[in-house]
Amino acid sequence: MNLRVAQDQKYQGGDSWEWSVWMEGSDDDLDHIREVTYKLHPSFPRALRTTNNRTTKFKLQAEGWGTFPIHVKVLLNNGEILQLKHDLELFYPNEIQSPERAEPSTL
Repeated sequence: MNLRVAQDQKYQGGDSWEWSVWMEGSDDDLDHIREVTYKLHPSFPRALRTTNNRTTKFKLQAEGWGTFPIHVKVLLNNGEILQLKHDLELFYPNEIQSPERAEPSTL
């Protein structure tokens, strides 16, 4: 199974970003996922967020002002649990984002 956490981010001004994270992998690998729980920074209301929406690749959308590690618990249909970590990165509009930095977390 080859799963990774991907992210997108958009600067909103005033040191604030809209961002999202989701699972990337083959359709077969994504079909084996029952749910994904994202553990955000403790300053977030509801720091634990769970989704079982396969059609969005288990996407989580949020907004904030700082970077932090996101701990990801992937529950598979067979009961197995995978633990992943993604370092959220936020870029100002004048920063150049390299492809290596766009999706840094892998299993």
